[in-house]
Amino acid sequence: MLLVIDVGNTNITLGVFEDVNLKTTFRLTTNTSSTSDEYGLAITNLIKAKKLNTEDITAVTIASVVPKIMYSLTAAIIKYLGISPLIVGIGTKTGIKVTNVNPKELGADRVVDAVAAYEIYGGPVLVIDFGTAITYDLITSDGTFAAGVTCPGLRIAANALWNDTAKLPEIEIAMPDTILAKDTVTSMQAGLVFGCIGQTEYIIKRMLKEAGIENCRVIATGGLGKIISDATDLIEIYDVNLTLKGLKIITDKNKSR
Repeated sequence: MLLVIDVGNTNITLGVFEDVNLKTTFRLTTNTSSTSDEYGLAITNLIKAKKLNTEDITAVTIASVVPKIMYSLTAAIIKYLGISPLIVGIGTKTGIKVTNVNPKELGADRVVDAVAAYEIYGGPVLVIDFGTAITYDLITSDGTFAAGVTCPGLRIAANALWNDTAKLPEIEIAMPDTILAKDTVTSMQAGLVFGCIGQTEYIIKRMLKEAGIENCRVIATGGLGKIISDATDLIEIYDVNLTLKGLKIITDKNKSR
């Protein structure tokens, strides 16, 4: 079985594949101060809690946007699973051509999302990841990473509201019944969610217009992406496990290595 690990700024998402089937997923909080033993025990205990055997894990692939965590996490995989993981980075076979940007500046998660969206849904494709940051990445019909846009995520925007103002409270990020809010909490939810929907629709239209692309699939993923994708017709598919699927595809492309 294959263990794939997506290290984000807020959470670490893990998935276990048996052949092409994603058997289970689980999450950890991203903590740069955790030791290799803490990560090792957490991962092995979660695998066992899902009724799986750690001995059946034969390969591990990691994509990370948090460099500070990698020493402890890699050491945990080696120590507790006895596997040297494949870490997505420069030199990893992906099938995506990165020609218009500095490859070193492109986050591994964006590469993985691009691979998954292109391989599964075809190109041209615009993939939107609603994570800690919201990223919009355009991949052409020949698999070239053409352009990317980066915006603050919903939680970043929400944290700014209640941390940088004196009276606004901490709230749940949720879709309100109406944009015509009559209280503080609902007005904040309306501003955050409807504002994000408007931003999403504008960026999709503007990117495709400037790229001169008319028929483009738009795929969304990421924690709060379901709220936004359900509220706009411009997003065709919400795929919660897109990044994990991309890690599986990249693993297959690098088996000979």
